Amino acid sequence: MSAEEAVGLAASSFGMKVSAFPLGSQQDCNFLLEGDGGPAGVLKIANPAFSRTEIEAQDAAAELVAAAGLRAGIATHGPVVVPVAGGSALVRVLRYLPGGTLTGAGYLAPRVVAELGAVTGRVSRALDGFDHPGLERVLQWDLRHADRLVRVLAEHVRDPGLRHRVTHAADRAWRSVEPLARELPVQAIHGDVTDDNVVCSVSGGLRTPDGVIDFGDLTSSWAVGELAVAITSVLRHAGAEPCSVLPAVRAFHAVRPLSAAEAAVLWPLVVLRAAVLVVSGEQQAVLDGGNEYVNGALEHERACFEAAVSVPAEVMTTLITNGVSFPRPPLCVSPGTAGVDLGRCVVLDLSVPSDAVDEGAWLTPGLADRLALAALDGGADAVVTRYGEARLDASRVLAEVSPATVATGIDLWLARPSGPGHADLRIVRPGGGLELTLSHPGPRLPARARVHVGVRVAGAPEVPPLVRPEYAAGWLALTADPGPLLGLPVSAVAGDGDLLARRAAAFADVQEHYYADPPRIERGWRQHLAGVDGRVYLDMVNNVAAIGHAHPRLEAAVARQLRRLNTNSRFHYAAVAEFAERLASLLPAPLDTVFLVNSGSEAVDLALRLAFVTTGRQDVVAVREAYHGWTYASDAVSTSTADNPEALTTRPGWVHTVDAPNAYRGRYRGDLASRYAVDAVALVDSLAAAGRPPAAFLAEPFYGNAGGMALPDGYLAAVYAEVRRHGGLAIADEIQVGYGRLGHWFWGFEQQGVVPDVVTVAKAMGNGHPLGAVITSRSVASRYRDAGYFFSSTGGSPVSCVAGLAVLDVIESEGLQANALSVGTYLKERLEELAGRHALIGAVHGAGLYLGVEFVRDRGTLEPAAEETMAICDRLLELGVIMQPTSDRMCVLKIKPPLCLDVAGADFFADALDRVLTEGW
Repeated sequence: MSAEEAVGLAASSFGMKVSAFPLGSQQDCNFLLEGDGGPAGVLKIANPAFSRTEIEAQDAAAELVAAAGLRAGIATHGPVVVPVAGGSALVRVLRYLPGGTLTGAGYLAPRVVAELGAVTGRVSRALDGFDHPGLERVLQWDLRHADRLVRVLAEHVRDPGLRHRVTHAADRAWRSVEPLARELPVQAIHGDVTDDNVVCSVSGGLRTPDGVIDFGDLTSSWAVGELAVAITSVLRHAGAEPCSVLPAVRAFHAVRPLSAAEAAVLWPLVVLRAAVLVVSGEQQAVLDGGNEYVNGALEHERACFEAAVSVPAEVMTTLITNGVSFPRPPLCVSPGTAGVDLGRCVVLDLSVPSDAVDEGAWLTPGLADRLALAALDGGADAVVTRYGEARLDASRVLAEVSPATVATGIDLWLARPSGPGHADLRIVRPGGGLELTLSHPGPRLPARARVHVGVRVAGAPEVPPLVRPEYAAGWLALTADPGPLLGLPVSAVAGDGDLLARRAAAFADVQEHYYADPPRIERGWRQHLAGVDGRVYLDMVNNVAAIGHAHPRLEAAVARQLRRLNTNSRFHYAAVAEFAERLASLLPAPLDTVFLVNSGSEAVDLALRLAFVTTGRQDVVAVREAYHGWTYASDAVSTSTADNPEALTTRPGWVHTVDAPNAYRGRYRGDLASRYAVDAVALVDSLAAAGRPPAAFLAEPFYGNAGGMALPDGYLAAVYAEVRRHGGLAIADEIQVGYGRLGHWFWGFEQQGVVPDVVTVAKAMGNGHPLGAVITSRSVASRYRDAGYFFSSTGGSPVSCVAGLAVLDVIESEGLQANALSVGTYLKERLEELAGRHALIGAVHGAGLYLGVEFVRDRGTLEPAAEETMAICDRLLELGVIMQPTSDRMCVLKIKPPLCLDVAGADFFADALDRVLTEGW
């Protein structure tokens, strides 16, 4: 039917004066109707194959779902009978629901998948108990008929290989469902709560499923089929895989609890649904070859099937049952099973916290073999790895998909070949329906060679030696620890347990953590962070670890000093003098005197106190949108509303703020940015005129919290001069940008061509060791005695000073400032290229390895895309990148990686960001 005919139908049948725009459909004919005031509804011409009774059932079901609080496509006009080519059809107008659906191949975030599951559960509850004559129909989409349907329609699948795999998978799945079929509740189901038919509300740039349309597949069937259909549709989306559907399963279960039988058959039903999609789509393409909707769906339907069978149903079923409170007990070998005595046996620990993987040893191939042979050379009769362990040596860096790290068996090395009387595994029988598997086919196990030993359920799918962490629980449910067969104790499979809950119970909750569901990080190496599951992430946010995580030179220096001495700085030792000299030598005259503290907050606090005692005044001018610390004085001058929503309204009277000199989105933009300095100078003058000349002007010399932005040229020179003219001090907070991060300059103030009176430093100084400093002139430092004396118990301790010296040595010897310049320049170019292709990127700020990508919903209004930014960070975590938002608007990616980041890491980050911006978040 043409759009012109649809316009005529709407006018003649319902008196509607509208325009019509075709919408896709597999078997009906749909048009969006537009009136003068916007969308007027959806004109739906039902396929003549469906009766009035069926249509009335659909409309009644939609009313029930709407009454349950979901948005639903209820009928507003009709149905009426109209003539169509070759007969007649029922036509009605359905309510238009704004916000769009989840249709397409874009990425679906876990929270969206969970909401899809919750909507599906609410639909199921709304339709429970609904009865209508129009439900008594036989549909090809009813999963109760899936096995027969696949057999009948398989001939339409043109690819013989695909046809065989579809029929084979459907047959296996049906054999899993059939024994439990009588236990599955039957009720009215929508039958098509899929990404195409779930509508969303949009808020903050993010979609939230909250309604359903298209009740054309309404029927009476297994209730659990509603969920199976919904989660199958997830599998065709970018980045989706079987484990991606688990949030929907848990959310559905929370609304409409699954029975044990329903949980057991859910994944086989997903496989059947995917098989039905393939064969039905192929048949429809034959029947309606010109239907673009049908032809366009073929690829997505095949993608659903390939994903559904990519993991054994037994594995997915365990993940599902574990997630809905039907956990399976672990398998174990039968008590008393005859085992093997390995003699003197060494157990290798290859987990993330293990000392064996220190100093990046896990990145060198063959670590396990080297360790095992060394142990055999040392007199061991055998060496084994641990069952269920997440092995870091199996991981890899810069991986968008988690590598297979979790061991489903153990690896064994023998000092002598196996045989009668010595480690003869060939005679072992686990019993209890389990079978032993060995990777070596010969009659004897060789000496000094790796042999994989596994125990699995007899007849289970072949179990890989290592599996991905997301699926580990499912695979391990098919296996048992072989250790007892070898005379070893059962391995304790490590897990997080309630660690996050323990943290929340004992740790003040105001001390937040990154991410709502954070990975547990227990190791770092250079620019990489490793979770306990063996997943390795690229650290793009950690400017504390300036020289990289776990640097051997720093570790050795600190360990050596701890063995010798660690005490407070009032004792006389060489390190404090050497470190103070080294720091002072990095700064221009007259900055020659050092105070050592433990943190940036203490450094800023001390800098302000120096200004107070030096000038005899209390007033301070600070820049808005900045964070300087948590002590009383440093918090008083912190103006970031991201860190404290009341920051600007709760400042003490001695703090005076000036506009953030943001040339991108502030009051003055572009060429007008020089006016920020004019306004700041005017404020200083006004304070002086009022008899309150400032003791200090405090600012980051390269704007950090706002997203890595350079200050307007000449800004600090003008403000410093005016503050000094009135007797005040200029304080440069270098805590984030100092130590070579900017590439061109070691200190941020160098970019502005000025020399401050006081410099505060921290973060990078100790590479994670608590260390901070204030560097000033001898004349300013000496004035502190007017207020008493200064002392910090551990600021400037021997260990702290040695740590600080080691960091400076590494920055110099490894050329990290030059690396920040070269890699940072390259990365900025990559990000600017992305900005040319993705409208969400408003600007790329920064220099060196201190960059910011600012996201906006509109490049004209610069509306901050805060919700999108957080969602992008969550998606980047899934792709193996640690990233967080910054700025008062929380719409900027704060890109501050360790200074050892290489080009490969820069490319990995840029490629991952490109993927997120392309596929969605």
